[in-house]
Amino acid sequence: MVTIGDEGGSLSTSAWQQHLFFPMHQSHACGRVELASIAEEEEEEEKAKKNATPPLLLQRLKSQPGCAVRERCMTSVGMWGKHSRLAATGARGRSPARFGLLNQPMGEEVIVSLVTNLVNTAQRLAQEPMMWVQKIQCAAKATKESSILRQHRQVWSSECPRLRKAEEKAENDLHDFLEQIRPSSTTDTAIFSLKDYELFLEREREAFRTATVEPVHQLRGDLLFRLEEVQHQRLTLQPSNWEPVIQQIEFVKDQQKDITAKLHSDYIELEDQIKCLGLEKYLTSSSEALVDIESIPEEVLNSDCPYPELKDSLIQAFLSMSERYQSRLHSLQEQLEGTDRFCGWSPHDHLRYQFTTLQYNHGLPNHRALCMDILQRLFPEKSRRQLMDHERVWDWQRFTQVQLNVVTQQRQRDQEELLARALVTLQEAKHAHQEELEHHIDRQNQQEICSNLREKLQQWRAQQEEVTKLEAAIADRQQAEEEARLKREQEKSAAIRSQQKAKVRQFYLKQEKRREELEHRDQERLANLRSVMEEQARKDKERVQFRADMLQRRAEEREARELEHQREEEEKQNRLEALRNQVGVVAEADPERMMADTEAWRIRLLNVKECELQRPLYSINTYTDKQIVSDPRVRVEQALREAGLHQSPYAKEVLSVLQPPKPPRRDTKSVIKF
Repeated sequence: MVTIGDEGGSLSTSAWQQHLFFPMHQSHACGRVELASIAEEEEEEEKAKKNATPPLLLQRLKSQPGCAVRERCMTSVGMWGKHSRLAATGARGRSPARFGLLNQPMGEEVIVSLVTNLVNTAQRLAQEPMMWVQKIQCAAKATKESSILRQHRQVWSSECPRLRKAEEKAENDLHDFLEQIRPSSTTDTAIFSLKDYELFLEREREAFRTATVEPVHQLRGDLLFRLEEVQHQRLTLQPSNWEPVIQQIEFVKDQQKDITAKLHSDYIELEDQIKCLGLEKYLTSSSEALVDIESIPEEVLNSDCPYPELKDSLIQAFLSMSERYQSRLHSLQEQLEGTDRFCGWSPHDHLRYQFTTLQYNHGLPNHRALCMDILQRLFPEKSRRQLMDHERVWDWQRFTQVQLNVVTQQRQRDQEELLARALVTLQEAKHAHQEELEHHIDRQNQQEICSNLREKLQQWRAQQEEVTKLEAAIADRQQAEEEARLKREQEKSAAIRSQQKAKVRQFYLKQEKRREELEHRDQERLANLRSVMEEQARKDKERVQFRADMLQRRAEEREARELEHQREEEEKQNRLEALRNQVGVVAEADPERMMADTEAWRIRLLNVKECELQRPLYSINTYTDKQIVSDPRVRVEQALREAGLHQSPYAKEVLSVLQPPKPPRRDTKSVIKF
């Protein structure tokens, strides 16, 4: 039994319902005594029937008109009418019988209506918290959905320009290809048919635009005009006729549906034609088909090796390497053949899945959850487990394909190295055999050389086998790391989902909105900074490349000038030597004349002595007094000093404006700022 504490005792369920129905200001002393007496009677009845429901209570009221509940309700109604009189007179009696409250008649319909209202009120009050919780859950779900859709729009806004650029690049490449091709002969008319087909496609595209886009634009203009007319008719209270407009809209819709159906049929027909051409075999990568790696190079087979054992060992080395790589490639090929090309899905669904996952790269925040959400939206008929299984199969297929490419490249590299070593070995063997033929005495040394070569080859083979084992171990370890990474990502995604579920319960809309605004602002700022940094890096790279090219060009020019100067000097010396040989005079030996001064030197020496006598005693390395006085700044400063104004602000301003008679050189200007 539900009770509520009060001064007069504990109130039962019926007494609590009366408190809800009647105003609280009527609970004075008389009411409390009445409710206490009624509560005692109600407790005695509820001891017999504790689980009574509102319908059973109504039946009791109808079957027992004189029960305590009816008397209580009647007494309370009497109290509603007598409240003012009791408060004014200040009656001391506490018994409701003194005022005749229990003797007032009260119908069963009134009691039933009162109890029904009380029950409805209690049910409504009990349902309000549940409705409030449901409303909060709906708001949280809508906010989460809008946040996810906003992130999807951001991803698509960054992906759309890239796809548009790729489309433009493909169209430009095709156009350049059509522009560059030329007919190889007079009978080659396929090129002209390509040009005609290009013009035909352009005309079809223009006709499609005229038949599809222009009706939509016309319909839009017509609807705008009719909307203006409708607004005018609302102002003038004239009726409007929408039947022609609806018919026109339905006609354009039917026309667009027919065009879409025709395009879809053309698309399917074109795909069938492409499949019939069998172009898929040209599109498959070279790593999918096993190459013939058992072939031995002709340089080794057709080589004239004087030592058959050495040649056999080289051939055996090629065969062992071929067998080793053949087994690895066969195992990888079997793994690829064990999985479908489209991982068990239809080609269309697999391509959609592939293009969708390529949009959500690892650089995006929370890319895993966003990718899984958009995949569940694109493939609603597939469960999350199916999507994760498909992802795992596709990752395994790509990893196997990469391993196949790596093994093929390793095989080519090892075969080239082995061929180079074999050719070097054969060349050394030929030289050794030639020396053996020329020097019969050193035959024993030649045999030792051959044995050393065989040991080197065996050692290299052992090293190569060890390298192969190490590469296989590295590949296995990478595979294990990849599986561990996938497992960690799955655990991380599960933990993130559990955390998100826990955060939803403690969701606050204001904090979420603030976080989204901050995140959006930070992302915009980060995008701007990245674009600025990328642009600056590109410019710096261009500057560095330009400086490097300039230095290289200058060095080449300097070397060319030096070579040209050397060549000219050599030619000049040759010409001078030829002239000396032509005008050479054979004279008698005269040491005194040779060591004596010439007439020209004597005359020059006399002139130098006369000039030295006319020069001043010391050389002047500064300005003369005439040069100093000719400077206008000195004259102005002297005049200001005589006037006593040389330290005034006026003098400083005047002296700062004056310019020297000869402007200073640019290289003497100081860059130091105080």
